[in-house]
Amino acid sequence: MNRLIFLLFLHLLSSTLIAQTWYGQGGVIPDDGTPVLFELNVTGLSPSIIDTLHGITGAVINITHPYDSDLIIALVAPDGSSVILSNGNGWDGDDYQNTHFTDTAAISITQGSPPFNGFYRPQELMGTFNNGHEGNGNWYLYILDIYPNADQGFLLNWSITFGQNPTGPFLFSSSNLPIVLIETFGQEIPDDPKILAGMKIIDNAPGQRNQITDPPAYDGYAGIEIRGSSSQMFPKKSYGFETWNALGEELESSLLGMPEETDWILNANYSDKTLVRNTLAYQTFRNMGHYSTRYEHVEVVINGVYKGVYIFSEKIKRDGDRVDIARLKPDDNSGDPLTGGYIFKVDKPTGSGGGEGWESNYPPPANPNGTILFQYEYPKADEITDAQKEYIAEYVNTFESTLNGPNFDDPENGFRKYADEGTFLDFFIVNEISKNVDGYRLSTFVHKERESLGGRLRMGPVWDYDIAWRNANYYGGEDYTGWSYQFNVQDDYWQVPFWWSRLLEDTLYADNLKCRWTFLRNDLLSDASFDHYIDSLALVLDESKERNFTVWPILGVYVWPNPWPYPLTYAEEIETLKGWIHNRLDWLDNNIPGTCYSVGTENTQIRLPVLSVFPNPAKDNLRVNINTGIESRLSLSISDPSGRIALHETVVTGSDGSAVWHPDISGLKPGVWFLRTGDGPVTGTTKFVKF
Repeated sequence: MNRLIFLLFLHLLSSTLIAQTWYGQGGVIPDDGTPVLFELNVTGLSPSIIDTLHGITGAVINITHPYDSDLIIALVAPDGSSVILSNGNGWDGDDYQNTHFTDTAAISITQGSPPFNGFYRPQELMGTFNNGHEGNGNWYLYILDIYPNADQGFLLNWSITFGQNPTGPFLFSSSNLPIVLIETFGQEIPDDPKILAGMKIIDNAPGQRNQITDPPAYDGYAGIEIRGSSSQMFPKKSYGFETWNALGEELESSLLGMPEETDWILNANYSDKTLVRNTLAYQTFRNMGHYSTRYEHVEVVINGVYKGVYIFSEKIKRDGDRVDIARLKPDDNSGDPLTGGYIFKVDKPTGSGGGEGWESNYPPPANPNGTILFQYEYPKADEITDAQKEYIAEYVNTFESTLNGPNFDDPENGFRKYADEGTFLDFFIVNEISKNVDGYRLSTFVHKERESLGGRLRMGPVWDYDIAWRNANYYGGEDYTGWSYQFNVQDDYWQVPFWWSRLLEDTLYADNLKCRWTFLRNDLLSDASFDHYIDSLALVLDESKERNFTVWPILGVYVWPNPWPYPLTYAEEIETLKGWIHNRLDWLDNNIPGTCYSVGTENTQIRLPVLSVFPNPAKDNLRVNINTGIESRLSLSISDPSGRIALHETVVTGSDGSAVWHPDISGLKPGVWFLRTGDGPVTGTTKFVKF
């Protein structure tokens, strides 16, 4: 009898170790935009420490809800770590019925369909919980209905199960990319305000592998928060952060070889499965001779959990190494200092201080009853003075009223008196190549220098192109034909200013656009140039993308707003992108308006004198692109702000009016320099930064 009792005890103990399940109660899922936590208290778990020998193996939920894609569902452990089970899946389908989440399921929840009856992999690895921490304690099921005041839902019940040989956290130890390690000291990263976090960046010399145990290039603190608007619904979050000291004070730092600053971005690019669309826009604008945010692809780990491939980049800021305009101080309220510099934008009024600015006096073409809101970016809304507000609003209004007036195309007193035509041309080209559905109406930055330093409105820098380049299934974003500036969706709140359609009514502007396009297509915007850039980045990401799409298994799966069909592999994503760009460039070749007048007689009108430099800022070498429209002889010089000439060269353009000069600037001191041409068919000055 004693032997029988002992065997029964062993059987019960074995059964306990194999599978232990706890059940939680349900309740109403709020429909007011606030999340709810359903508590489940685990006691008596044996062994209590959960790891890869014995840990959590699954969760089951039962939910009634008439629109499943409204729901974000996550599991939260006693130590505060969380795993997203499902986020925005199921479209307008109903319910989760006996839905089992386990890391060993054959398909992901992203590939299922309502009511999701059966076994699915969660959107994040459940093995993350099996990290050697205590399993006893309060577990929570987190549910958020992201579309408030529409559909009521109800959690019927839920459960979690522990067992033997579960999956563990994703193993990540080294990369060919820089590694960013963030520790939040038990805090959840909020949308706002920033919280103090520890941060390390592993960035060894070029060509050397980065190990998470290597001495960090940066070892300090950061203030971090979730960033983005529509992208906040994705399980892979983007972050904005500042480099801080231990007291939470801003600390300028040079990270990943970029010039010192405090503000930085970690962009998740969740819906962009190529991982390169944003940088493709940045690089294109930079190659055209303009400042564009610097960037590096990195891999990110937060609180020991691998989060995937991110784009680490500068935030758009005013300083000598970024948007290089004059500093505007609180006491600059009159005279020349009042005239610049300013940065403003057309965008959604989200984020800290977002939405403050002024309205345009001119309604958007697609919606005469709508408005265009210009928002303060620099100085910030809480720093700009009343006099400065009045000045920049009046200047933009004067530009708009001139552009809207009968003599808008006058070369001297028309819109060119207030706007730098070249930046408007190039900004237009980038938005149209990428067929950016948000182009011109969102994430559109404009800056203005002080009058004594140039003064006119300049477009850029470019920003936020992850749903451009054929990555939007609405407003024709997937179609390589058609124009983005001709936005004709009247019921969309975010509209395109009248500028772009009006500019193209100017024959000279259209001709200049055609010449600029023709010039750039010969080299910087050639099919081969795009292919080379995309292929080179795909090669760099060849290793890290495998880890990214293991943790985020979304290849071949719809993620808002991906157009159909959904490529099944990363290689197919890359080829689809390149093929679409080839088609788009060909369409633009045949549809860019205007006429670029060829060399013929001495009386041929020059439509586009172009003098542009890149990279900018530059270190040792500079590329100067020249396009006069006719064969010519130019005297070029590089001088410091005092006018002292450091370099001089005479350049003869080809028969098409184009030439390239490659001056060696390694001997120049760091700082601002001016490139000038003072004779021939084109005169002008452009500025660049030597670092």
